[in-house]
Amino acid sequence: MNLAWCDTAENLRHAEQLITSNGGADVYVLPEMFTTGFCMEPNRIAEPMEGASLQWMRSMAAKADAAIVGSVATLAPDGGYKNRMYFVEPDGTVTHYDKRHLFSYSGEDKHYEAGKERVIVTFRGVRFFLQVCYDLRFPVFGRNLDDYDVALYVANWPDKRRMAWDVLLRARAIENQAVVIGVNRVGTDPMCVYDGGTAAIDFFGYVAAQCDDHAEQVVTYEVKMDELRHYRNKFPSLADSDDFSLVENA
Repeated sequence: MNLAWCDTAENLRHAEQLITSNGGADVYVLPEMFTTGFCMEPNRIAEPMEGASLQWMRSMAAKADAAIVGSVATLAPDGGYKNRMYFVEPDGTVTHYDKRHLFSYSGEDKHYEAGKERVIVTFRGVRFFLQVCYDLRFPVFGRNLDDYDVALYVANWPDKRRMAWDVLLRARAIENQAVVIGVNRVGTDPMCVYDGGTAAIDFFGYVAAQCDDHAEQVVTYEVKMDELRHYRNKFPSLADSDDFSLVENA
């Protein structure tokens, strides 16, 4: 998507048009902060959890009989601002993940609060690991503990760091024996230019489907769970992984 800057109503309208024009999927993935763009003024744009964006996601999930996924600047019940990724199912079930690694280079850490929990959603027989943009650079937090099949990365990733995006998506797929879906925006905002790079990476690390650069497009990829399970059984690198645990600093 090319996002309209801080214009929630227009972005929701446009996202609805893209989804309804491309029916038949089980999961629709939208970019990071798809309702506003990557805005560092949460006091102006953040919504409560039951705000317009989440209500729209519930409605669209029911209409499309599919999960709708994307992140939204959110005012949490505790009063803190979160870059919150929602996974909304057709029956109205909502799971959320708060971005763990805030992009300090842009000051995101000064305006939003970091999440702490890994979040995995099982939907229609597939385990989805939820991640947001800068999380892609931190492989320890994203390590597959044999608990997910597909990693979803939603992003506002600028064109000048595009090589890192392409390489890291493939690395995360290879090292985690997982499908990786990376959904990035196109267009411009007051700070950056975005050229896209939206792609589905298979568990071998090959680009299996992708959108054209600088273009608004919808691309569809089918996750073939039988092939994924067969590969993991045949080449069991997850079972050979080092044991470790993450401990939050006091």
